[in-house]
Amino acid sequence: MTNAAGQLLRAKREQLGLTIREVETASQKLAALRGNDELVINISRLSDFETKGNVPSIFRLYALAVIYAMDYSELLSWYGLELADQSRIQGWEPTPRTNKVDLTAGLTEIEIPIKVDPGFDISRTSNIGRLIQRWGIVPLAFLKELSDSRFTYGYVGTEDFTMYPLILPGSFVRIDESKSKVAHGMWRSEYERPIYFIESRDEFICSWCTLKGSQLTIQPHPLSPVPSRVMKHPHEAEVIGQVVGVAMNLTWSADVQQPPKERPALT
Repeated sequence: MTNAAGQLLRAKREQLGLTIREVETASQKLAALRGNDELVINISRLSDFETKGNVPSIFRLYALAVIYAMDYSELLSWYGLELADQSRIQGWEPTPRTNKVDLTAGLTEIEIPIKVDPGFDISRTSNIGRLIQRWGIVPLAFLKELSDSRFTYGYVGTEDFTMYPLILPGSFVRIDESKSKVAHGMWRSEYERPIYFIESRDEFICSWCTLKGSQLTIQPHPLSPVPSRVMKHPHEAEVIGQVVGVAMNLTWSADVQQPPKERPALT
């Protein structure tokens, strides 16, 4: 793999009409601009990369990406690392704890629907896959301006039963950060009561909560085995925002992920 990558590096350099000496000089200029000597690629090192299969450091790989006007992720792919596949590696176990998620980490482009059935009716339950007539690849940079900075996304850990069975472990949640003030009132059902995404000193929590003065009470679902907790706000726990969307697998099986049968004793 690395020898093949070296051959690609050499082919790219020759395609650009650069000599090894010119690459060294360019790396020295880049190192001076960035104030980082790790970016310098001397002649012997570049020769080793191209002919001996030596693997560049992250700094020298970055320097090559700049000098060759290439995407850093493309260079990584020459060494067998695909950033776009990092969240889809088969057999990779999800984290057991609830945490914030960057859904676009490592991605430079994304496939999205670019043509949808004009007869689509949002009031009816539909098979979205059948409504999409055409997909297309769009660079994420083009979508940046359309992003809404109010929203962030969270992942409910496989061992987090705080809102079970309303929100199952392994779910993804969308959080509106503009709604970080805890609401008080009477709700006709559990579906109307706001759910919040909370960050404590050592974990994230997806739960109902109440705030009285500086006392933030974490209130799990009544059927959850997780006990209620009280934390000082905002020193011990801070409300990031309100959960406004949930994506979860309805085939989740309690035979695979068994919740504790009893609530742990309060401390």
